[in-house]
Amino acid sequence: MDAFPAFFPLRGKTVIIAGEGEGALAKARLFENSPATVRVVAGHEAIEPSTYQQAVLVFVAHPDEAFCLEAAAAARQAGVPVNVVDRPSQCDFTTPALIDRGEVVAAIGTGGSAPLLASLLRSDIEARIPPGVGHVAGLLRQMQGEIRAALPDLVKRRAFMRRVVNGQVADLAMAGNDAQAKAALRAELAQGAALSGKLFAIVSDGPADLLSLRAARVLSEADVLIEGQGADPAIAILARRDSQRLMAADMDRQALNDLLAQGLQVVLIGQEAMGRAQGLDIETLPAALS
Repeated sequence: MDAFPAFFPLRGKTVIIAGEGEGALAKARLFENSPATVRVVAGHEAIEPSTYQQAVLVFVAHPDEAFCLEAAAAARQAGVPVNVVDRPSQCDFTTPALIDRGEVVAAIGTGGSAPLLASLLRSDIEARIPPGVGHVAGLLRQMQGEIRAALPDLVKRRAFMRRVVNGQVADLAMAGNDAQAKAALRAELAQGAALSGKLFAIVSDGPADLLSLRAARVLSEADVLIEGQGADPAIAILARRDSQRLMAADMDRQALNDLLAQGLQVVLIGQEAMGRAQGLDIETLPAALS
């Protein structure tokens, strides 16, 4: 990972754009639907450090190299990270290609080296993200305190959240029926989180680039990943970063049953791992897109 992606909260914050022309206007358009206050500054104001003292981010866009250097230096003197448009070597951070779904934001970055490639990838990914998914995130943010209070145990809470984001509550929220979605979520909370673990198996040992979307999603939700010998390591990379990693050689049916009894979502990779789960209820996922 050449660059670490991070998200800056914008509510109640100020973003300053120093400069003029199409580059400055393009940066301003990035924040049209954000809760941030956006200020565009030019001239002498843009090279004064005091201009940037209340800012969380600064973008500099101007055809004059000297102006860009002075404005960026002033912002850094105020302790604010700077992006200088079309000058990656002068940037503290680069601007990714963004998919904006309100409270859900996805970003694809290339470190400023290939913005066209980032835009192409964004188009591919954007088609797979429902427009209403931001409503789901908004609902969960509003209900976060209630959910945590009702389900303090992390495993139970994670199982509950899986049920919510794949069920009626999410469907109602995506359709914009916020009041109904909130009522449905509270009804789900009243029922509690049943600890029902699930066992999945990705049939193929690889390669990872042939994974179906369903298999990739299951990996992203895995609590436990069990890898068989010879499985493509690139498949394991797609699993949740904090998922527990185990080797198939160390598992048997009883060990798998113990994991499922805890309500965990367990994913097996490869033929060896499947062999350890003989006789268990497994949902098999074809890896190859045919």
